[in-house]
Amino acid sequence: MGREDTTEILRLAGLATPMALRVAVTLGLPDRLADRSDTADRLAAELDVSPVALDLLLGHLTTLGVVERTPDGYRTTEYGANLRAGAGNNLATLLHLDTAGGRGELAFVELAHSITTGREAYSRRYGRDFWADLAEHPHLRESFDRQMTQRFREQLPHLVAGFDWSRFTTLADIGGGQGTLLAAILAAHPGLRGHLVDLPPTAADAERTFAAHDLTERADVTGGSFFDPLPPGADAYLLVDILHDWNDEQAGRILARCAEAAHPQSRILVVEAVGDLRADTAMDLVMLVSYGGRERRIDEFRTLAAAHGLILEEVTTPPGERCILEFRLAQPS
Repeated sequence: MGREDTTEILRLAGLATPMALRVAVTLGLPDRLADRSDTADRLAAELDVSPVALDLLLGHLTTLGVVERTPDGYRTTEYGANLRAGAGNNLATLLHLDTAGGRGELAFVELAHSITTGREAYSRRYGRDFWADLAEHPHLRESFDRQMTQRFREQLPHLVAGFDWSRFTTLADIGGGQGTLLAAILAAHPGLRGHLVDLPPTAADAERTFAAHDLTERADVTGGSFFDPLPPGADAYLLVDILHDWNDEQAGRILARCAEAAHPQSRILVVEAVGDLRADTAMDLVMLVSYGGRERRIDEFRTLAAAHGLILEEVTTPPGERCILEFRLAQPS
């Protein structure tokens, strides 16, 4: 192995840069230095941190091109402005150490535990699993809901236009978050009624989303869990980025609830990045470490669903990161 190879591997393995970026976002440095230059000493006094240590951090951020030196101290560069809270790209939400995304990433220090056991590492690091942590800390729940809404902005038009939603008259969005996707589908199909199910704090946000889009008359909202009985009789049950958060036993329970609520002609629609098609291998590890889940392959979905009386009927691949897997109930023998 040559020196260049060694250097590249060390660069990939090093933690200094990813943690420097996360701490910079957590301290709000890209925002604080966006409109003014300032010194490490003055910033340290404002933030109640060590001035010597902060200067070291700013020095590395300068190397990365996130900030630049000026006669008056440091200033955020155009490149570094991508890390501002209002940049609209979700980076600040994902990197901040006191949001669901940033906190979850730190569980990677326990990756060896996940590889050894096949279980999530989050609870090993924090003493409770990801979902219990969100329930315990409302600000984490809020940041997670915001993260999910933001990550769908680019994909949203593709999901709405890339599938024939007009086939259905009722669509139940299970774990539908703040209602952004369901609102877009309902707006595009005036003859369709929707029903969103999510935990009560998130369900309340969804009600506000539907009200803002003048969809209250066509969108019901239920505060509850997808592990509990679901609203019965919908033409389609939609699970968007849900199953990859859970191991096979728990994902099977969610599918079983959908099958239990469905009528014989209903469809269960699973929207996710599918392994070997569109999934990112790094995201596989994120799912494992945070939740004990993974980006399943087509055959794994087929096997998982079959155990609960569901048959994979079709796979649709709209533009973007996700596929739409359509399941139907098996006909009774």
